[in-house]
Amino acid sequence: MYASNPYNAYKKNSINTISSQEQLLLMLVDGAVKYTKIARLALIEKNIPRSHKELVRVQDIFLELMITMDRNNKHMEDLYDVYDFIKSELARANINKDVKIIEDILPVIEEIRDMWYEVDRKIKSGK
Repeated sequence: MYASNPYNAYKKNSINTISSQEQLLLMLVDGAVKYTKIARLALIEKNIPRSHKELVRVQDIFLELMITMDRNNKHMEDLYDVYDFIKSELARANINKDVKIIEDILPVIEEIRDMWYEVDRKIKSGK
């Protein structure tokens, strides 16, 4: 009955019961930061398969963010371009197995995450 990992079942259930798109967005940007850091460490440790897996995962996160955004809004068009740049840099880092590229793009990914948390905070506070 509980053959699968209970933590994975909990995570899947929590994702299925997310009450808002904003929460999903925050989970995605948190994941982008987390998996970029894991990819960086894996590359430093010469674990190429793990680094590749995590870099592709983060690229997929940004692709999902790009696909689901409203590009009719000028601000969103600019953000789309930033997401596309991040995705391209992650691909370049993966192809070249270059930790420096990851280290250069990680602060941008963290800034995107922080921006979305600030937007969420302002929405919740009504400001």
